[in-house]
Amino acid sequence: MDHGALALIEIGALLFVIGLLGRLARKWEISPIPLVLLIGLAFGEGGLLPIAHGAEFIEIGAEIGVILLLLMLGLEYTADELVGNLRSAKFSGTLDFVLGALPGAAAALLLGWGPVAAVALAGITWVTSSGVVAKVLQDLGRLANRETPVVLSVLVTEDLAMAFYLPILSALLAGMSLGASALAIGIALGCVAAIFYIALRHGALVSRLVSSRDAEVLLLSVLGLTLLVAGLAAGANVSSAVGAFLMGIAISGPVARHAQRALAPLRDVFAAVFFLFFGLSTDPRDLVPMLVPAVILAVVTMAAKLLTGYLAARHAGIAEAGRWRAGFALLPRGEFSIVIAGLAVASGVEPALAALATTYVLITIVAGPLLARVPDAAWFSRWVAGRAARARPRALLSRKS
Repeated sequence: MDHGALALIEIGALLFVIGLLGRLARKWEISPIPLVLLIGLAFGEGGLLPIAHGAEFIEIGAEIGVILLLLMLGLEYTADELVGNLRSAKFSGTLDFVLGALPGAAAALLLGWGPVAAVALAGITWVTSSGVVAKVLQDLGRLANRETPVVLSVLVTEDLAMAFYLPILSALLAGMSLGASALAIGIALGCVAAIFYIALRHGALVSRLVSSRDAEVLLLSVLGLTLLVAGLAAGANVSSAVGAFLMGIAISGPVARHAQRALAPLRDVFAAVFFLFFGLSTDPRDLVPMLVPAVILAVVTMAAKLLTGYLAARHAGIAEAGRWRAGFALLPRGEFSIVIAGLAVASGVEPALAALATTYVLITIVAGPLLARVPDAAWFSRWVAGRAARARPRALLSRKS
């Protein structure tokens, strides 16, 4: 058989298996992402049956998958909501950065990987998986809960912070001089500011530009313009995903809702390809030495996220049960963590970083959606009610004193 036929067979077989795993994940009520990563490990470098012909398509599809994930997240927000969330998220954003990033940086230094790897691992442990969290909130029927805006404000702050973090990380990974780094970061941030300005001030114009009653025309217009903006952002050393997120912010109103419906199946396909690609590019033999560090790091950073969500919700005046729901919702890491690890490994910083990131993401993505159900358990509700009852007399005494 020629190369094209073999590539089609490999890609088709992988997508079919991913589809079957998706059904299994739905039955088990877990995210399909860890199962897709496991398939990638099985058929990638060092796996049971490495693929040889479809790798190029999967690599390009993975890039499109990241772009679509962040575009769809951006479509969830309007520019006004984004600005409002950012203004009210100073406390939660700062807390999230300190508690989320420091454990990763400390772990890299303890492993002897150096300061650049520390910056990369800090980002991996800091940024929450917006896609997984949004799916968990939807599955558990919490989108209308009072604590959900607190959770979303943390996610938005992290996603926007990536627009500043990724250019800095890229400059460090490239080993640029101080002047060259400052210039690259300045250009990148200027690009982010320009896209952000268009999204905030001229979103209606962008919406009219891609608007169409024909679903096919709408799909092609939104996807084409998003890929164009993402490519320009990547060319300016800004993550293409950040450009796609801000592009989603710029599209609002009925156009955004229609675009979400049209793009959802495409997003799901290419998102699966993205996670498949990361699994394919990781040798499973490298995961075993990283298992213990990944478990320790996952326990520490999930506890930090739990504390972040709890304190952020308390700061926003949310009741005790809502504080715990907010904390447990923020546990999974995912797409951005893998993007950061991919950038670091491609630059030759530390090969073991990919193995640690993959193991770490697998643990948090499996544990996160399962632990998010804990606040709904009867035993936990009784514990929260007892805790609130014990806190009431103390609050009355402090008021009297």
